[in-house]
Amino acid sequence: MTTDEAGSSIHHVIPIASGKGGVGKSTVTANLALALARQGARVGVMDADVYGPSIPTILGVTSQPEMDGDRLVPAEHDGVKVMSMGFFMAPEQAVVWRGPMLHKTMQQFLNGVDWGALDYLIVDLPPGTGDVQLSLCQSIPIAGAVIVSTSQDVALNVAQKAVAMFRSLNAPILGVVENMSAYVCPGCGAHDDIFGTGGAEALAGRLGVAFLGAVPLTAAVRRASDEGKPLVVAAPDSAPARAFAEIARNIDTLMRRMEPDVRPQVTF
Repeated sequence: MTTDEAGSSIHHVIPIASGKGGVGKSTVTANLALALARQGARVGVMDADVYGPSIPTILGVTSQPEMDGDRLVPAEHDGVKVMSMGFFMAPEQAVVWRGPMLHKTMQQFLNGVDWGALDYLIVDLPPGTGDVQLSLCQSIPIAGAVIVSTSQDVALNVAQKAVAMFRSLNAPILGVVENMSAYVCPGCGAHDDIFGTGGAEALAGRLGVAFLGAVPLTAAVRRASDEGKPLVVAAPDSAPARAFAEIARNIDTLMRRMEPDVRPQVTF
């Protein structure tokens, strides 16, 4: 459990990572957070993709964080608390920072935000294996990282680098999610494995970690993200929403199986 001087308590910090960009990591983060919340968990999302924050847009957050004394109170939408660099920059503005500024921002999002009581803090990491990942893993123990990849060989090869990074930092890997899996034509029902299928599950097997689930490739997921209406809320009976709900249940089951004495105990 993570606690701070203001009384915030977070049971599980789960970063969502990918080796390369463009695999839908932020979309998975947003829908996973909503799925966990709909299943009764207290959830926050920390958008750590400082260079390309997209969580507020995907979630459709219209409110802004507020100051309470010297701490930020995160925005809240659909039962999920949200903090993102996107709240503090214009859409056309670019963040041009070196490592020390990134580290300071991560510390502010952890220490300077009143998260309250959370079961899960889901952290949307930027692609790659850079300063933000290093800063997060060195600041707080994490419950386990979730690796997002398509089934394309290029994406899987780079995803293995993300796994290697977490393991070099002694951070556990919770499991792998295959995003943009098999495409099903809405008109004729034909399948087309545009990015391949089954590769992420095979990767999980080689790494000895859980395969958390596969999310089908549909235009509806893209439209929902652009419109700020994630399918988990807007169309909970759709195939992608059901896949996100299954992944959320799998993560929650893995966390509940952890013995209390081996869960990360963190103070920040």
